[in-house]
Amino acid sequence: MTATVPCQLVHRAAVAETFLTGWSRIADDRFSVSAQWPRAHGLHVSADRSAYEPLLVVETVRQSGTLIAHTEYDVPLGHHFVLQEFEVDTFPRHLAVGAVPAEPVVEVAFTEVQYRGRRPVSARYTADVVRGGDRVATAHVAFSCTSDAVYRRLRGGRTPATVSALPVPPALPAAAVGRALPEDVVLAPADRPDRWQLRVDTAHPVFFDHPLDHVPGMLLLEAARQAVWARTPGGGLPVSFRIAFHQYAELDEPTWIELSEGSDGTVQVVGRQGDSEVFACAVGGAE
Repeated sequence: MTATVPCQLVHRAAVAETFLTGWSRIADDRFSVSAQWPRAHGLHVSADRSAYEPLLVVETVRQSGTLIAHTEYDVPLGHHFVLQEFEVDTFPRHLAVGAVPAEPVVEVAFTEVQYRGRRPVSARYTADVVRGGDRVATAHVAFSCTSDAVYRRLRGGRTPATVSALPVPPALPAAAVGRALPEDVVLAPADRPDRWQLRVDTAHPVFFDHPLDHVPGMLLLEAARQAVWARTPGGGLPVSFRIAFHQYAELDEPTWIELSEGSDGTVQVVGRQGDSEVFACAVGGAE
């Protein structure tokens, strides 16, 4: 493959943030999506350029589902996609950066597609990410999609032009959350060690590749990743995420990230705005 798919098919503005290069249908509701991962990236490659980040896998799987929804299920461009659930297990031993960009294949199977008329309004899909015959990750995703007109009614007039993010609070030290650059830190200190305020920098070129009227899901996942790292510095990179998104995280309200021990060896990370739970995520480390 020598070019990416059109950016709009994966809801990205920058070619550099578009990781997919093609796709094909292999059976009813089953598809093969090709991707290319850069050897250097400001967020999704380790600072020493030795390993791909698990959240690069998440973004690749997200893009794959969006691409297939548009191209194979005729969801119109301009429709809004809302992630509801995202479960992923990654295998870091297969995430090393090599001498050339990695070219994984995402094997996608759509299930439980719900239609209104002839167009899907929600679906689930599974994804197996394979690189050179090795399984890099498995994922299960649920999402809904809606027209722009319906979305605007749901959002009550909130648009990127009418909603401004809160001032960005001072960041934790980059090393404390496993990041090299202060600009990539998404947590600010709060009133206790297991609680932080989310830093929402709408100028960040990856999280806000284009203007949004809410906090994107990938930023919330990064907050969960950094919270686990902050709690146990040097404890290892989180490799699995099971997140449920309950409602939109608004730009003009503070979001609080809270952490607690899970009963199954995972760490539970919750995002709250006011009295409402925005998301809940079980985060697991390498065994």
